[in-house]
Amino acid sequence: MNKIIKICTLLALLFSLSSCNLDKTPVDMIPTDEAMNNIDDAKQVIFGVYSAFKSGSLYSGSLTLAPDLQADYVYAVNGYSNGFGEEYRWEIKQTGNVQGAIYRDLYTVVGRANFFLNNSDKVEATLQTEADREMFRKCKGDAYFARALAYSELLKMYCGNYESDEKAKTALGIVLEDTFDPVQKPGMRSSLYDSYQAVLADLALAEVALDIRDGSDAPYFTVGTVQALTARMYLYMGHWEKADEYATKVIENDNYALAGLNVVGTPSGAMTEYENMWSNDTGSEIIWKVQFTPNDLGGSLSRIFHGFNFVSYLPDFIPTSDFFSSFAYEDIRRKAFFAQAKTGYAHGLEAALFLKYYSNPALDSSVPEFVNMPKVFRLSEQYLIRAEARYQSGNALGASQDITTLRKARIENYGSFSTSGVELFKAIKAERKKELCFEGFRLNDLKRWGEGFKRVPQQESVSGPDRLNIKSNNVLFVWPIPKNELDTNPGLEGNPSNKY
Repeated sequence: MNKIIKICTLLALLFSLSSCNLDKTPVDMIPTDEAMNNIDDAKQVIFGVYSAFKSGSLYSGSLTLAPDLQADYVYAVNGYSNGFGEEYRWEIKQTGNVQGAIYRDLYTVVGRANFFLNNSDKVEATLQTEADREMFRKCKGDAYFARALAYSELLKMYCGNYESDEKAKTALGIVLEDTFDPVQKPGMRSSLYDSYQAVLADLALAEVALDIRDGSDAPYFTVGTVQALTARMYLYMGHWEKADEYATKVIENDNYALAGLNVVGTPSGAMTEYENMWSNDTGSEIIWKVQFTPNDLGGSLSRIFHGFNFVSYLPDFIPTSDFFSSFAYEDIRRKAFFAQAKTGYAHGLEAALFLKYYSNPALDSSVPEFVNMPKVFRLSEQYLIRAEARYQSGNALGASQDITTLRKARIENYGSFSTSGVELFKAIKAERKKELCFEGFRLNDLKRWGEGFKRVPQQESVSGPDRLNIKSNNVLFVWPIPKNELDTNPGLEGNPSNKY
């Protein structure tokens, strides 16, 4: 049998938001050795890599929302639609649709990146001009980074903590694939150590390839994007000096600046830089965003939080009173993230709705689409990474300065912050919870800090899951490997959560 790939992998592949089923051989397939032969083909394949990130199972949907809905930000409203109900109730099964789709679509990114890399030598030999060679170099950097990013998310959601290099060598990691072969079945899980090393290796190659591409508010990968993910990975590994080093590279990059409290004119009217970043998806704080256009949208991150049907609001989830009240009145995030409203439920609930992603009007058609571009890497995360790394390294002053810098960009007339020890770590964790809310970090943060949480019943909350008391050793902090992967790959080892 010839190795084959759907035409969508080359030309229209690139527009599909669901993974191709490579176990079948439909009529719309062509031999892989005919699919990428020149620079134009290569650019189309890379376009497909970027397009895969628009999936509603990834950053514009489940990968961003599910981990945070599983945590301690919100409560489900009595009468909710049960969207993400399994995650909220901590009843996740190995047959779960959310986890299965995320796993599948992350490996779709890996497969497309591998397809490019497996055919890169053939194309590189045909290049005649310096412009084409430079373009191809950047495309290769895109492929390495995309694979690293997909692997990093698989590690975050389907693997345990990286406790030390030595322990990671015997812990389960992910399935590492470096070849695109639609016939050969996937391999077994590598060690956690080897999995992290594979990500770091790809990032090193991407950094070299993308060192000529820079700039903020980018819809494409840049050297800053590579360094931002590298800092994140070293934080997760507990390699504090390296996390500090790479976060500092991003922070000191003159292209980036925290979105502050200055008022700017926008197509939506005058607002602060920070509000503009969330309302209109633009700003110097953005390192990389998933690019949408009115004719090429991803999923909606907001509908479950407002459920607006052009008559009334019917939210599935509402922020807990503790989380809402943690934002001071002077904090611009309070205004940017929440809006008080009366819902359309029969019980007449009135509450602060979470509207961080309400809608970018530039992406609307004749009616609001309730869509925003996911901002996967922002400068504020790098300050938080560096603050935590500095704290763990014993640099309390440096960590305090990073928290001060971030708060000055968020809180009107903020002075300064300086503390140490337990109180400093509490402040860093509190800022991560507020600054990165519903960006997909919370569940993993609790997991790596070894913290559980307890829900407290709220007004009109769904009885039962609003009283959950989650211990830090709960196996569902690590998602189960999807059952269909275990069924089609005999010998693939699941997680403890696969037994429930």
